[in-house]
Amino acid sequence: MTLTPTRTLMQAAAAAGTGLGAFNVIHLETAEALVAGAERANLPVILQISENCARYHGALAPIALATLELARAASVPVAVHLDHAEDEQLAIEAVDLGFGSVMYDGAHLPYAENVAATVRVTAYAHSAGVFVEAELGKVGGKDGAHAPGVRTDPAEAVSFVTATGVDALAVAVGSSHAMTERVAAVDLELIGQLHAALPVPLVLHGSSGVADTHLVAAIRAGMTKINVSTHLNGFFTAAIRDYLAAHPTVVDSRKYLAAGREAVAAEAARLLTLFALLDVAADQR
Repeated sequence: MTLTPTRTLMQAAAAAGTGLGAFNVIHLETAEALVAGAERANLPVILQISENCARYHGALAPIALATLELARAASVPVAVHLDHAEDEQLAIEAVDLGFGSVMYDGAHLPYAENVAATVRVTAYAHSAGVFVEAELGKVGGKDGAHAPGVRTDPAEAVSFVTATGVDALAVAVGSSHAMTERVAAVDLELIGQLHAALPVPLVLHGSSGVADTHLVAAIRAGMTKINVSTHLNGFFTAAIRDYLAAHPTVVDSRKYLAAGREAVAAEAARLLTLFALLDVAADQR
């Protein structure tokens, strides 16, 4: 199926009323795991590379080019997305590298400045046919910088989407980034209001902190793109810890990284099936 435009996947999921998994790439092993999980589930996936990930690797291009090649070789539709870019130039670079979508995150800026910057990024991305996600209403937990309890106002969201021309909107509805326990309660009524008011798909950030049943309810209320990172990272790390405990003399890092990769692939497949509303027996894992 090869590399697929994000717009294609988002439009299909929004039309079907199902969720689309968007999982963060940390390094090559996680990218490989996420593609393998999508192939096992026989479902599409979005591979996300964040600004933090690019910084970790020293630049965007090395990890981006590897991820794009994995997407091209996949047997299911795979899109590649730039996640949480506060740097406008990074978003432009991602467009030039061939990403299917970029998220410009100006939520830290005053509203007027957020609109102006988002308009600039959107104009450049749209000139190349690239899908744009933006954020309005700070999603808590990212670097401890956002106050808890923030919610996206539907009227302001409509004004923002109209002013910027973005294709999808990440909204604050009760989830928080980097949660290691799945105890967040999302505001289903607000999700429904936002879904009814906006002409673009909604994106749920901080989904690692939301239990399966609540994720399914959020999708049914109107969420389309479901971002997950910390939850999958936990599976990767736990598998490596278990492998090293069982094999204390191992020195070949491929052996324990392979265990982490397999754990992520299995959980990614499960989540994609859940988000597609194919798993009616959602659990609390």
